[in-house]
Amino acid sequence: MQHDEVIWQVIRHNHCSFMAKITAGNFCRNPYNVTGICNRSSCPLANSRYATIRDHDGVFYLYMKTIERAHKPNQLWERVKLPRNYEKALEIIDKHLMYWPKLLIHKIKQRLTKMTQMRIRMRKLALKTREKVVTLPRKEIKRDARRLEKAEKAAVLDKSIEKELVERLNKNVYGDIHNYPVKHFESLLDMEESQIDAQEEEEEEYDVEYLEGDYDELEEEDDIEDFGKLAMDFPEDPGDELDGDEMDAVGSREKKRSGSAHGKLGNDEAKKKKPRVLVEVEDEGAAGRRKATV
Repeated sequence: MQHDEVIWQVIRHNHCSFMAKITAGNFCRNPYNVTGICNRSSCPLANSRYATIRDHDGVFYLYMKTIERAHKPNQLWERVKLPRNYEKALEIIDKHLMYWPKLLIHKIKQRLTKMTQMRIRMRKLALKTREKVVTLPRKEIKRDARRLEKAEKAAVLDKSIEKELVERLNKNVYGDIHNYPVKHFESLLDMEESQIDAQEEEEEEYDVEYLEGDYDELEEEDDIEDFGKLAMDFPEDPGDELDGDEMDAVGSREKKRSGSAHGKLGNDEAKKKKPRVLVEVEDEGAAGRRKATV
């Protein structure tokens, strides 16, 4: 049989795994303890007739233990569900603990009151929006800051190197043979061409020029005509002469041709004259030869 006094003497003076000793007093960590204090009336192990209240996911249950079930550890505790209404829960406690010690009933009701108040506060806090405290990963922040600083330094260094190389290429430091990325080289050439075109368009001015008229062709034609006249007047052989009738006929033809030519020049000085043809006239009877231009 179970003897409550012997169990309490062993637990209190020797060893109990649920007991916590601190400066404020001795407390009990057993989940079935109704007050949480380690004493004879509140110990769930040293009392064969005991009752308490426990919470399971917001639902309250009344647990009861009797001496008749002490030999059945799997059926040691009887559980009764309590309603959410506080008054109805008190009525059920009074109904099931009608013949139990008054001190134990009073402690159970006090526990029900505290747990109900705690549940109300939990609901209010759940509905109220509060700031969530989150820890900052300092190591990751420092690592990211170092990486960002290194990347900025590398970017500035790359730009300075590129600028220095462009200046050296412009100064022709490396000569005609050098390795350079084709895309960057073409982009630089396009930029330079666009700048040169813009400068040329800005510097370009429309100058007015004055030129001398070109009359060399007309003077050459006049000289050829005069030379033809001289050829008609002077024969190649002084001894060879034409008859009088023939001379008159040739002279009249030349006068008509010269007159028509001068008329055309007077009407349109810009038109070009046709080239003259040298014609030789021979006389069989007199064996004479005469040249004329046509």
